[in-house]
Amino acid sequence: MKESIIRQKHPKLKHPDSNPALVEKTVSTEPIFEGKVVSLQVDTVTLPNGQTGTREIIRHPGAVAVLAVRGDRMLVVDQYRQALGRTELEIPAGKLDPGEDPEEAAKRELREETGYRAKSLVPLPAFYTSPGFADEVIYLYMAEELEAGEMELDEDEFLEVSEITLDEAYSLIKEGRISDAKTILAVYAWHLYQLTGKL
Repeated sequence: MKESIIRQKHPKLKHPDSNPALVEKTVSTEPIFEGKVVSLQVDTVTLPNGQTGTREIIRHPGAVAVLAVRGDRMLVVDQYRQALGRTELEIPAGKLDPGEDPEEAAKRELREETGYRAKSLVPLPAFYTSPGFADEVIYLYMAEELEAGEMELDEDEFLEVSEITLDEAYSLIKEGRISDAKTILAVYAWHLYQLTGKL
């Protein structure tokens, strides 16, 4: 990996000016639910045509995800997802703690979920998961030069770690075993990196 790439900090998501013809103005906000991970609110807004509408919004502290590569294999964790009612193969990931730097959070999640530590993390584009109703942003990193260690799972966290090749990743996507956006995006980024050497 080029030294100039390694030294980059993760680019924060930019918020360019909105198209003024489409802006909705918030009239009021009603808190509905405050949970450990997310909160829900209902906003009353003025629409571009002057009418009013409501928007159900989920607030999330943000998350990190790590494309961790060992040679020709990437690390994935198999974890039960209650919302889906089944297990899902995903790249290591987790939510940001209050005030936590995304890069430090990525190192922490990689260590906790897989036991591995990375000598370097390279930032990939951050992205919103569901901007139609949520403000969750995921900061994605690629980790190489991994050193094995011990997993540090939370007391309510149960998962299995495995390593898969790119061909296996595409087969698992086709089978539906990998179906979350962050992992599919990571697989495509890894494939692009193998083809071009660029992220």
